[in-house]
Formats: sequence, C-alpha cells, structure tokens
Amino acid sequence: MNFVYILYSESLKKYYIGEALNIEERIEQHNSGFYDKAFTKIVTDWVLYYSIACKDRVQARKIEAHIKKMKSKTYIQNLKKHPELSEKLKNKYN
Repeated sequence: MNFVYILYSESLKKYYIGEALNIEERIEQHNSGFYDKAFTKIVTDWVLYYSIACKDRVQARKIEAHIKKMKSKTYIQNLKKHPELSEKLKNKYN
C-alpha cells in the first residue's frame, strides 16, 4: 500500500506533499537531509500533517499531483478537516 503524505514545518510555515510506501522512513529521510538537493533539506522539523492510504503507487502519484496542482494551503487544511475529500480523491483516481 502506498501513501500520499503531507508534511508540515513549523519553522517555515510550509507544507510538503509526497508519496511513499513507508511514511516514517520517508520523514526521517527528509529530516536528515538524505535528499541532497531537495526543498525539505533546509530544515529538520518536518512532521506528518496528514496522509492518505492509496491502493497502489499509480493512484498515490495521481493524488499527489492533484494536491500539488491546487497550490493551496487552504485545500491542504481542508483535506485534514474534511476526510470525505480524501475519499472523493481516491474514487476519482481509482
């Protein structure tokens, strides 16, 4: 099972959206600077804000792209406030 994950950095007041098989491992990688040229390397306080369990990587990548395309903090916050939005995304990209 793959996941779309949304990280939040308190120091940057920013979100980061990605997809992975293992969210905990991926957060550790982001916080340790594992990705040499990644945006997430600039701080080490990334925490999991929200995640969506997907049936496979294809669905996860489509949902990840959709969320990134929205370019909206409000949209991200609404995903957490209204879990039914995540279900709609999973159905749309089934």
